[in-house]
Amino acid sequence: MTDTAPPPPRRPLSSPRRLAAGHDVGKASRRARRGRSIAVVAAVVVSAAALAGWAGHLAAGSTGFPLGSASGSLDGTPGGPALGPGVTGEGGGVLPDGTSAYDVDMPGVAGLDPRLLDALQRAATDASADDVDIVVNSGWRSGAYQEQLLDEAVTRYGTPEEAARWVATPATSAHVHGDAVDVGSWDATAWLSEHGADYDLCQIYMNETWHYELRDGAAIDGCPPMFRDPTDDPRMQR
Repeated sequence: MTDTAPPPPRRPLSSPRRLAAGHDVGKASRRARRGRSIAVVAAVVVSAAALAGWAGHLAAGSTGFPLGSASGSLDGTPGGPALGPGVTGEGGGVLPDGTSAYDVDMPGVAGLDPRLLDALQRAATDASADDVDIVVNSGWRSGAYQEQLLDEAVTRYGTPEEAARWVATPATSAHVHGDAVDVGSWDATAWLSEHGADYDLCQIYMNETWHYELRDGAAIDGCPPMFRDPTDDPRMQR
């Protein structure tokens, strides 16, 4: 979740369209394409390679934080990749305008849980068939960047209680663990509202149409009921 305004207007993405080139992207073939898309498989491989590269960069001491510290581990266990809990700026998860799910050279994208990233990339490829571009406004965040957003939210909304409706603490934020993504534009959020469950991608909060997380089984059973806002989420009470 984020304290920023709702997602900006759509900006064109090129990566999903390039990866989808040469494939049948019609609506009728969407489900068949998911299982055989060479583009998606390639994107996942690139994602894993990029993540390994960031791990090596951090292990060399570039951030001063050991791997597996505040932001998790690199072995696929809960907590997500350790990409530097004390880093802000681009290294801490800030993403430039127009970032796509395929921009795995960006820590904010590379730091997402691999299963979430895979689902997001598949959704982005299929959305492009409907002329919808899914922009990633925010993904993985360092603890320091999350704290910065929280401080700004308190200033903006006036009290910690009101800020908590929009921004979690570093200890509770799903972004810090690589388990959440904020998407844009308006047509992208509308597309995911209709199709996101097919990829186990679910909107979690009623007041944040852009915040999506992975929920296993949603493709079969549908997404679980949404919380009014993060203050109703038991995970935020820790």
